[in-house]
Amino acid sequence: MEKMSKRTVTLEIAGAPYRMSSDADETLLHELSDLINGRIAELGPKAGRSGTPAQLLAMVALGLADDLRISEQRLDHVQGTTRRAVQAAIERIDRRLSVDSGESSEATGA
Repeated sequence: MEKMSKRTVTLEIAGAPYRMSSDADETLLHELSDLINGRIAELGPKAGRSGTPAQLLAMVALGLADDLRISEQRLDHVQGTTRRAVQAAIERIDRRLSVDSGESSEATGA
């Protein structure tokens, strides 16, 4: 796998330019900065006028952290549900195989 070389990328976040060196895909970085700016816009115009860029970024970071926490809880729930469903299916198959094996033994006179 070829390692991408680092390059300088300038992103505008919360109205301020951020210049950084990164080997990440530049398009992805711009999409992520757009997501952050969208979250800032959702805070409303009053937040933009009264909050510093650092305060706005802190609010967005808290919102993203909460979204991550909720997503992880949902993932845990889905994984638990899936695990229980698979285990129940395995138990049903095992019971059926046990019954079928017993019937087959009786039919052959074993």
